[in-house]
Amino acid sequence: MNISRPLTSFCLVLTLSLPVGCGSSAPVRPPLPPSATDLVLLASTALCEHKADFLNHHPSSTHTVSDWGSGQELMIPPERSASHGEESYFFDEDGVLVGALFSFPRGLDLQPYSVLRHTLSQLKPSLEFYLNVAQLEARKNMESSALLETGDEKSTTQYLVSNLRDHPILLQASFTIDPYVRLFSPYRREFLDRLRKPGGDKGGQNIESQGIEDSEPFSSLQQFARGQTAQLAYCGEKNYDIAADAYQKSITSGFTNSVWLAEAHHKLGVAWQVKGQLAKAKAELLRSLDLRPNIPEVLNNLGTIEIGLGDKARGVSLFERAIVLRPNYALARYNLAEATEMTNPKRALSEYETYLAIVEGIPDEADRIAHVKERLKALKQ
Repeated sequence: MNISRPLTSFCLVLTLSLPVGCGSSAPVRPPLPPSATDLVLLASTALCEHKADFLNHHPSSTHTVSDWGSGQELMIPPERSASHGEESYFFDEDGVLVGALFSFPRGLDLQPYSVLRHTLSQLKPSLEFYLNVAQLEARKNMESSALLETGDEKSTTQYLVSNLRDHPILLQASFTIDPYVRLFSPYRREFLDRLRKPGGDKGGQNIESQGIEDSEPFSSLQQFARGQTAQLAYCGEKNYDIAADAYQKSITSGFTNSVWLAEAHHKLGVAWQVKGQLAKAKAELLRSLDLRPNIPEVLNNLGTIEIGLGDKARGVSLFERAIVLRPNYALARYNLAEATEMTNPKRALSEYETYLAIVEGIPDEADRIAHVKERLKALKQ
């Protein structure tokens, strides 16, 4: 994904588990999983819808409102919902719909939905476990259940299905934009408690074994997801003001895992850089490297900041470190070539040629490839 570069022609990159960058050394995405369905749950809304628009077709008399971290959850009970299940819609503090959850305590028989059943048959479960399903009608008390994931380029759909292979029964379905998917994981207590609902005839599902629970603070993950959504334009245009606010809040909330904390500082630094506050950006990236040294993307981004602050030698050194750690890091080679054109054109020529060899055939690199070819002609004259 692109990121604007108001201060310098050098390119920075955003990372979490996959790097995405300015004009792009984006990774090749694996093929998307099958996602066809004839069960339409998000019929009256869509992810990224604003709460004001949502309320136009869901008046206050149809739902209850509760806090969801720094955002809100709007819940429609089964007797009022179009799906005849319990529907929950989750809005961030900016009033954007980032997730929806549909729960069917008695189970929704998927026999009438041949398209969805075919889709589910092609997906490999991301988690399998046993549920004590108190309210399922005409079923055994203990059921083998599976969580299956599908989706598109920006969103993830999860289906929690009982008795998948013989007679699939849908217990829950969730829809989230990708940065928030971790908050809708069976490894999160907030999600598990919705399944457990102990209390006899009040029903619900009790997970007997769910593996290792994710204990990262909900508020930190929620704000980090909000930052990702704004910085990477998951819902409209990029908004670095919201991104900076969210990453700062995620850090203040206190990640327990140093990898998450380091990446929050990294992302906050990127936001400050785009906003033109290079001193703040540098401080955040240095904090990130203190927590998690030798991360090529952070070194590359710090290099662009150092050059923006006037220390070209320091920037070149950081690009070189990034390349030592990852020799096929095209973006760092491109930045190194640009940084050395005036002082060491022979080195720049070599780096540009290496860059071209690495990105050959990558459509997202087309614009920069054209620029590099022009620079090569000039340097060879």
